[in-house]
Amino acid sequence: MAASASLDSAVERIVIENCAIATVDPHDTEYATGHVVVAGQVIESVGAGRAPEGLANVVRRVDGTGHLVTPGLVNTHHHFYQWITRGLATDHNLFNWLVALYPTWARIDAPMLAAATQGSLGMMVRGGVTTASDHHYVFPQGSGDLVAAELAAAAGIGARITLARGSMDRSEKDGGLPPDFAVETTEGALLATEEAIDTHHDASFGSMVHIAAAPCSPFSVSTELMRQGAELARRKGVRMHTHGSETVEEEKFCHELFGMGPTDYFASTGWLGDDVWMAHCVHMNDSDIAAFARTGTGVAHCPSSNARLAAGIARVPDLLAAGVPVGLGVDGTASNESGELHTELRNALLVNRLGAHREAALNARKALRLGTYGGAQVLGRTGEIGSLEAGKLADLVLWKLDGIGHSSIADPVTALVFGAAAPVTLSLVGGRPVVEDGHLTRADEDAIACAARTEARRLARIAADS
Repeated sequence: MAASASLDSAVERIVIENCAIATVDPHDTEYATGHVVVAGQVIESVGAGRAPEGLANVVRRVDGTGHLVTPGLVNTHHHFYQWITRGLATDHNLFNWLVALYPTWARIDAPMLAAATQGSLGMMVRGGVTTASDHHYVFPQGSGDLVAAELAAAAGIGARITLARGSMDRSEKDGGLPPDFAVETTEGALLATEEAIDTHHDASFGSMVHIAAAPCSPFSVSTELMRQGAELARRKGVRMHTHGSETVEEEKFCHELFGMGPTDYFASTGWLGDDVWMAHCVHMNDSDIAAFARTGTGVAHCPSSNARLAAGIARVPDLLAAGVPVGLGVDGTASNESGELHTELRNALLVNRLGAHREAALNARKALRLGTYGGAQVLGRTGEIGSLEAGKLADLVLWKLDGIGHSSIADPVTALVFGAAAPVTLSLVGGRPVVEDGHLTRADEDAIACAARTEARRLARIAADS
């Protein structure tokens, strides 16, 4: 039976039919052949067979034969600015990689970030992402209004954004990793974060922009900034994001500096709760996982980046079994040069099967849930996105699975997750196309590539001359 919501008959409708559907709803409902009706910005109905007869104002009908429809993918952790520093420090662990790249990143300005945002977000959207979270924490003096530059560039692509307004105030002189000129003052970071929230955060249904408070990490942020950042976020009613438990070096750093591990440190500064999500969470013991489960703290799992930086394998099956919300993240493209989330579905499954749970770690449908509903959980938007249900926003992707890369795999979800990266025939955000036949609809991909190359070279020159 189709799920449906009654809407004004005057609203414009898009009808997608003859496709397989994986709704990722609470019952994991799937249809071998079904339909989705989009009315305005929301899903009006989804179900088996053809769409209901007599629908008014149908402006487009899509024959989905040979395709799978899923919710749009949700990227829960990224650093857009890194698009213009890809391919550097390729044989480093996290700490050495950061030390190598911070001096370059600290030269970024607004035009660079705009070009990097369009390249990074454009690549993800072309591969099925409809909502992305970007953790931007580098704010050099004199670089311009980086928050405004990023959001304007993102609007040109058409995806929903959670901009996690990051900050750093612990530099080399304080025992941190960033160079002294690359950090803000504690007061300056808090004021700028509050300004970003007041200016740009939109909590309404269907919002295109959320702002989160996001001090960078325990090794680049003072305890005072962590504590006051949490207080600010909760006073403003926004979510909180940071890096956590990524490497063994971070574990050692926290014990040496704070006398406790990362999870206990986060608890002591107010950074556990159902309004918080952490990137990576690779090195967690049973007690850490229990604390996350007890408090509802979420995790952004970044399998490719964790492998690229030799960080380790996160205990995703154990996190899920404990009830911890888990989504997927690309992470910055200086540690995941492909920059695509749909490949993370496959990589999450394969990497986690190398862990203790082996072949039982994840299956295709669990991987798809991580990349859709799990991401919506982590970003606090399950009432709007993450599953195909009547009344939710029409953020969905039509994946082509009848081509050479997938046609011999009978199960469409298995084809999507285990197979090659599937082409996107159509992707909608709020009922509006952002991808058609594998290409962005709102931006010129060649122009994006040219701008990114130009700004990457300019940044490299500036860094080399500094």
